[in-house]
Amino acid sequence: MNSGALDAALARRSWSKVTDEAPTHEELLRFVAAAGRVADHKSLHPWRLIEIRGADRQRLGRAINKSEGDKGSSSKPMRAPLLIAVVASYSKTHKVPRWEQEAVASGVAHLLSLLLDEAGWGVFWRTGDYTRSKAVAKAHGLKKNEELLGWLYVGGKPQRSRPTRRKGLDATRFVSRMPKG
Repeated sequence: MNSGALDAALARRSWSKVTDEAPTHEELLRFVAAAGRVADHKSLHPWRLIEIRGADRQRLGRAINKSEGDKGSSSKPMRAPLLIAVVASYSKTHKVPRWEQEAVASGVAHLLSLLLDEAGWGVFWRTGDYTRSKAVAKAHGLKKNEELLGWLYVGGKPQRSRPTRRKGLDATRFVSRMPKG
């Protein structure tokens, strides 16, 4: 049995500190092409990604501060060289409810983070109350049918003096049988 995906999922962890290296635009496109293969009822592709690098991170920082009533620029977007904004882009259809479309966008983000991690990049997911603010939505050019779900922060994995361990998950706590009727 090929266990590449299983091993990658079991080894995945968030990297809250990353280095200044990041995948190129071309490398990112390859990862996105794979992540876009998530289950997607009616193949609506109810998502899009916004690549944020360089000075665009400072523009985002100003929008975050504006949304919180502060002046200047938040340093949060400067914590990684590449931010990938995850946007749910909803279609009006009675066949696929809004929550299911958001689940697809979240699935793309999660699979993308797994692929990046497995390829050697450090990744962490960031959200906050400001993801739903007008200032941040405007900075991302969101349309009326779109919502920002958060950002994947991407950079190089720093060298560690000792390996970190992520606590294992007891799957039996989360899997049950259908109750008897």
